[in-house]
Amino acid sequence: MRMRSILAACLTLSLLACSRSKDEGPSALQRSDAPTRIVSLDYCADQYVLEFADRDDILALSIDADKRFSYLRDKAKGLQKVRPRSADVLALQPDLIVRSYGGEPNIAGFMQRAGVPVVQVGFPQNIAEVREEVLRIGSALGQGEKARQTVDDMDRRLAALAGSQEGAPDALYMTPGGVTAGEGTLVHELMKAAGLGNFQTSAGWHPIPLERLAYERPDLVVAAFFQGEHSAVHNWSATRHRVAQAQLSDLPVAAVDGAWTSCGGWFLVEAVEVMAKTAKSARGE
Repeated sequence: MRMRSILAACLTLSLLACSRSKDEGPSALQRSDAPTRIVSLDYCADQYVLEFADRDDILALSIDADKRFSYLRDKAKGLQKVRPRSADVLALQPDLIVRSYGGEPNIAGFMQRAGVPVVQVGFPQNIAEVREEVLRIGSALGQGEKARQTVDDMDRRLAALAGSQEGAPDALYMTPGGVTAGEGTLVHELMKAAGLGNFQTSAGWHPIPLERLAYERPDLVVAAFFQGEHSAVHNWSATRHRVAQAQLSDLPVAAVDGAWTSCGGWFLVEAVEVMAKTAKSARGE
């Protein structure tokens, strides 16, 4: 099957090259640089395409574009979906591909060798990097001014939440999978922006610290991904433990929609606003 896909992709590439050389010719160099046949390969890339590309210019989105964890899932309804396989994507004859993680590891290089430019969505680890990604990708999609307006709106909303970190309540980030986040993660940066301290003292991603929770408690819980069809707590998850369950039942909970934080985008401000509101409640404000 893999050999068939490769042969199909090569055939498509040959036909595409012939079509371009015959139909576009020198006059093609005079056309607008804005892409008009855009394909997105994963749901993180989908968010940027749905926000900054004209709907008529979207050729196809990923198969997850309208899933519960996709922030702009409602906008994705009615648009064509494609699996991130080289042959399937090239058959659509796109003029731009946007991806974060979608497709095989070498798909970006393959597409570029086929003459199709690829915009790679990064993996921002802080709000400044999110800002840069929005501006960069919005401009690549021909919507630089809209991207600037989007960033300005995000900054205004974040500025309205800014406050002193002194006396900030400590929050524990929890997921159904039993994972928490410390310094060096985007989640940690969002908690700081919301005026929260982080109960998790180790940097990076870790299992929920059950032993510590047996004798220490945070002031509140940030619970993400507990909504929708993928929210079930598996038997092996530390979240099932009675110590973890006690945090969810006894403490104030900032319920964060997983779609707000699963990809680094401007929509993270919604998670920050919910955290900040819960922090105020925990402080008795």
